[in-house]
Amino acid sequence: MAAGPAGKRGRAADKRDKTGKTLAVKARLRKTVVLVGMMGAGKTAVGNALARALSLPFLDSDEEIERAANRSVAEIFARDGESFFRDKESQVIRRLLTGKPCVLSTGGGAFLAETNRKAIAEKGVSVWLKADLELLWQRVRHKPSRPLLRTPDPKGTLAALLEARAPIYALADMTVEARAEYSIDEMTARVIDALAAHPGLLDKG
Repeated sequence: MAAGPAGKRGRAADKRDKTGKTLAVKARLRKTVVLVGMMGAGKTAVGNALARALSLPFLDSDEEIERAANRSVAEIFARDGESFFRDKESQVIRRLLTGKPCVLSTGGGAFLAETNRKAIAEKGVSVWLKADLELLWQRVRHKPSRPLLRTPDPKGTLAALLEARAPIYALADMTVEARAEYSIDEMTARVIDALAAHPGLLDKG
């Protein structure tokens, strides 16, 4: 019998704690939060939820590129090649970082470029949403809009990309692990926890 009320008190305390952390981050965060990681890691979904929680705009670098080019990412890859796309991606990221603080979701390859990592380090804070291969594959396997996975063995390609990119993603300011059982709200709360705990990130005022 005693376990019930204690459990309720525990859940209430946890809710107050997460609300307090959200309010603290919201009041004191002065940098753009840049979500990095593989396709399928949840950058768009978590980014939207995080932006709502912190009352910040949400921007997606791929969407901004598509808007500027009036073509989809897949079309840009097919017509102009990956090198052209990466140049445009860097231009867009630098532009977005000069604006007011926001939550910025980046494409899977964006953080690989040293010029992008330097720009993000100067103007923002990077968060790697780290997901394993099986979770990523379950999320992207039925999406035809991924130009890098248009190969005879898309899962093998995804595995190779993850293996090559993970050490670079690990250079991000913080890492938040994604799991299949986590809801978007749970992942968002974990990002907020990471932001709140990161030394030197928040204003002291």
